[in-house]
Amino acid sequence: MEKKPIVLSGIRSTGHLHLGNYYGALRNFVEMQNDYDCRYFIADYHSLTTQPDPSVLNPNVRSILAEYLAAGMDPDKCTVYVQSDVPETCEYYTLLNMHAYLGELEKTVSFKDKARKQPNNVNAGLLTYPVLMAADILQHKANFVPVGKDQLQHLEMARNFAQRINHFYKADFMVLPRPYEAKGEPIKIPGLDGSGKMGKSEGNCIYINDDDQTVIKKFKKAVTDMTPTEPNSEMNEPIKNLFYFLKLVSAPEVYDQFLAAWNDCSIRYGDLKMQIATDVLKVTAPIRERYNEIYADADYLNKVREQGAEKARVEVRKNLDELRQYMGFRKF
Repeated sequence: MEKKPIVLSGIRSTGHLHLGNYYGALRNFVEMQNDYDCRYFIADYHSLTTQPDPSVLNPNVRSILAEYLAAGMDPDKCTVYVQSDVPETCEYYTLLNMHAYLGELEKTVSFKDKARKQPNNVNAGLLTYPVLMAADILQHKANFVPVGKDQLQHLEMARNFAQRINHFYKADFMVLPRPYEAKGEPIKIPGLDGSGKMGKSEGNCIYINDDDQTVIKKFKKAVTDMTPTEPNSEMNEPIKNLFYFLKLVSAPEVYDQFLAAWNDCSIRYGDLKMQIATDVLKVTAPIRERYNEIYADADYLNKVREQGAEKARVEVRKNLDELRQYMGFRKF
């Protein structure tokens, strides 16, 4: 049987999933697990560069794992693990650091940005974040990595490290990862504040585990600063955002009904927002119910963690041993 290409992706271990995460990445993850050798990990080591708080680390990891499982990630179809459950990652990271140069790390956009935002916590982990990310990828010999534009520089650095090591040791054992390009147009979920995209730091999110009343309340507060006064008026950004939501979650005939109401100036924003909220809940409510069941089942979550770590460590250990051999770590 032909070997499936390896896809590797990290999952942030802070905050809850929102609709932007769900439509932007998670649905692709769920689809890919049927066609690729997918390895997904919760990046708890990475979170320490900005939030080294032991009181929230474990609950965040538990919550994120439960949310991804509730949304369709299947541990029998893919390898899903917690980064810190694979200690080989730290050794791989250490060995890669010997081929990473201070100058290139200091020039990364993410380092300069984070150093500006947290001037009192410019730690070594922040500086070498791209090396740890490269270790996450290269230790699996991943062929593809789904990344956003903000992470493309890090992926390119991982490729550079792999090329550098292959050249230095006159071998080709490092696989050069490529960005995974999802089929179709990327879905960018707008925020409820009328502009930009949905994001945790902007406070404009609908979270997967928001209850019914919270979702309805948030949509009622969504920005609508324009009422059409002439038929077929051009929509401004906040109105376009609401219609984007409507098209995403509602039936085509419902979308057409409200579009006609906009075009003949009879639209009622209260009805529009309530329709969107109702249809969003049809998507999120089953996931939220499943999440609550999974989150409460510590035995199941620990089983998933252990199974994922065991699967990941088999491949990572083999690839780490290979790197160690090339670097000269071997028996006499």
